[in-house]
Amino acid sequence: MKRIFPFITEVAFAAPAAASATSEPSSSQVEHVSALACNAFALSPELRKRHFEEVGPALLKLKKSIRELPDGYELELPADNKTYQLLTEWAFQERSCCPFFDITLRFDRENGPLWLRLTGRPGTKEFIKEEFGI
Repeated sequence: MKRIFPFITEVAFAAPAAASATSEPSSSQVEHVSALACNAFALSPELRKRHFEEVGPALLKLKKSIRELPDGYELELPADNKTYQLLTEWAFQERSCCPFFDITLRFDRENGPLWLRLTGRPGTKEFIKEEFGI
């Protein structure tokens, strides 16, 4: 019995790894690549109006600086509660209309600024530059 248990354990761990290495990717493993374009109609008419006419412009007015990154941009914003609430609302909606963005919100330590990082696959940086007027 002592010799069989290590063998059974080894087979139990090795078999799934071997099967996954040789099998076709499942539909859940296939990456969906969205168009590199804004789909404003992904938002309801009410959300679309607020997102594009109120929240987005308000955040752009609040930006303190912009950092260029190899694959996008990072915007510095005030680290206050009102700005954070606007930013999280904007980011949540932006995921629907521009699903190709990688969106990161970050507070720097020692009461530093709030940063919005927008990055993505090739072409995203140019899209951001055009759409946000950077």
